Amino acid sequence: MSRVGKMPVSIPQGVEVALSGEQISVKGSLGTLVRPAHRLVALSQDAGTLSFAPVDDSTEANAMSGTMRALVANMINGVSKGFEKKLTLVGVGFRAQAQGAKLNLQIGFSHPVVKDMPAGIKVETPTQTEIVIKGSDRQVVGQIAAEVRAFRPPEPYKGKGIRYSTEKVSLKETKKK
Repeated sequence: MSRVGKMPVSIPQGVEVALSGEQISVKGSLGTLVRPAHRLVALSQDAGTLSFAPVDDSTEANAMSGTMRALVANMINGVSKGFEKKLTLVGVGFRAQAQGAKLNLQIGFSHPVVKDMPAGIKVETPTQTEIVIKGSDRQVVGQIAAEVRAFRPPEPYKGKGIRYSTEKVSLKETKKK
């Protein structure tokens, strides 16, 4: 059996988990997340913990028990604490500005780039060169951060572009005469 799938998930105070036949819904202070339950994974809820077990001895059921456990643990963490990604703009004249549910970027193009945020995602700009994307769904937060980074990924010679705050960009050496 999957090592990850064997570990039960503890449910913190203020988080409600509802198991219906084909759905798992998690409700907390930061919102509600719903995910379909996989047919090869049996879920059981006891006194503040959730347990996951494969339905049969197949390899797919074993793998899915660990996957479902990780996904539900992320849902519980998301509705209680939330997730965030930090991006940094590197380049002369590169600026970002959050306006409600929109992110305006001036990143060296002849026009400003505007990115609309989906429901449940908040964007902040503490400074003109920092972007913080927050939300309760880990997958959506990561996807939005990747889409913003894709507007101008860091180039390898000067390092200009949008990068994650923890990302290290190795610069190439220029051509010598």
